[in-house]
Amino acid sequence: MVKKEMIAMLLAGGQGSRLGVLTSKTAKPAVSFGGKYRIIDFPLSNCINSGIDTVGVMTQYMPLKLNQHVGIGIPWDLDRNVGGVTVLSPYESSGKSGYFAGTADAIYQNLEYMDYYNPDYVLILSGDHIYKMDYELMLENHKQKGAAISIAAMEVPMEEASRFGIVVTDDNDTIVEFQEKPKVPKSNKASMGIYIFDYKVLKNALLACEHIPNLDFGMHVIPYCFENGNKIISYEFQGYWKDVGTLSSYWEANMDLISLIPEFNLYEEYWRVYTKSESIPPMFVGENGAIKGSIVGDESEIYGTVENSVIGSDVIIGEGSVVKDSIIMNHTRIGENVIIDKAVIAENCEIEDKVVLGSADFEDAENTFAPHIYNHGLVAVGQNSYIPYKVKVGKNVAIFGKTTPEDYPNRELPTGEALIK
Repeated sequence: MVKKEMIAMLLAGGQGSRLGVLTSKTAKPAVSFGGKYRIIDFPLSNCINSGIDTVGVMTQYMPLKLNQHVGIGIPWDLDRNVGGVTVLSPYESSGKSGYFAGTADAIYQNLEYMDYYNPDYVLILSGDHIYKMDYELMLENHKQKGAAISIAAMEVPMEEASRFGIVVTDDNDTIVEFQEKPKVPKSNKASMGIYIFDYKVLKNALLACEHIPNLDFGMHVIPYCFENGNKIISYEFQGYWKDVGTLSSYWEANMDLISLIPEFNLYEEYWRVYTKSESIPPMFVGENGAIKGSIVGDESEIYGTVENSVIGSDVIIGEGSVVKDSIIMNHTRIGENVIIDKAVIAENCEIEDKVVLGSADFEDAENTFAPHIYNHGLVAVGQNSYIPYKVKVGKNVAIFGKTTPEDYPNRELPTGEALIK
């Protein structure tokens, strides 16, 4: 057994169903972001920048790409003989199926891992948020306030507070009440899903609640600790934080990177975001290529026009094509004379010549397949998809799979439709 002051437990097993076709074959934390990164890079970079050198990453849904990306933690300086990063997958034990059933259950099933490091404190993180945060400052505040549990919270507009878990505090930031997505919120302090626990408090609570199905921190563990007299405080965070759990919020977070004054800055020297990098050639812009207000990854070849967009690595955009207000992920091929307006296109896709994505020629309509996912006028194209020659596609549309001309009557897919193969 070794001794660590604080270790991090990073929950990265979620399906991310609200991202629709983007997570059909990929865990949400492994989804590309910002032309170069994956979503999980942000909490991992926060850990090493905060001096935390021991991180357990819990994976479950479609873990292959995520496991390959994290590896042994080299990009984040987490390849350590003692500590470092460890991928923690579900496993079968006597009388248990092994699958993680709830956020707290995932932590409970890894008590042995935590016991090995015998930490004073455990930091619980989600693998699907975009932000920069110094966890060391949160820990110092936790100690100074004599807390058993600290919950990171940030103020949101009161009219949006009912969408979040809300904490109500006294003048000393001690939490006196929890409200889970209240119709009438008593506060606008929203929980960020980032917790610091005294390890003894966490372990005792997990053991006491182990019988509860789908064991969850917000629903079960924290209320249990509250009811048993543990001091729980709110730690106010005032920086940029985005839950990219929906297609529209994912698109917005990427667009925040390329605004005139970026809301979220990837270029700060003092707080770098690290990622797995490959030795690949630099970007190339053709004679008629043009890039305006965009991020473009290495090895991409731009022969058309890119405006206000985020383009990943090894992307080809053909002559005469225009990509605007869009996200195109790694290893995707865009043909010639293609028009793409407000689309999110996943990795390894192929879009043939003269395709139009996001056409305004169709009447406005809600998506008929999953309107709660495909909205805000976006076109979503899932991983490994193929769109054939001269197809016109409307808005609020989802496409996934190797589609053929026969899938598009009159070579059209109107607004609000879904083509899932």
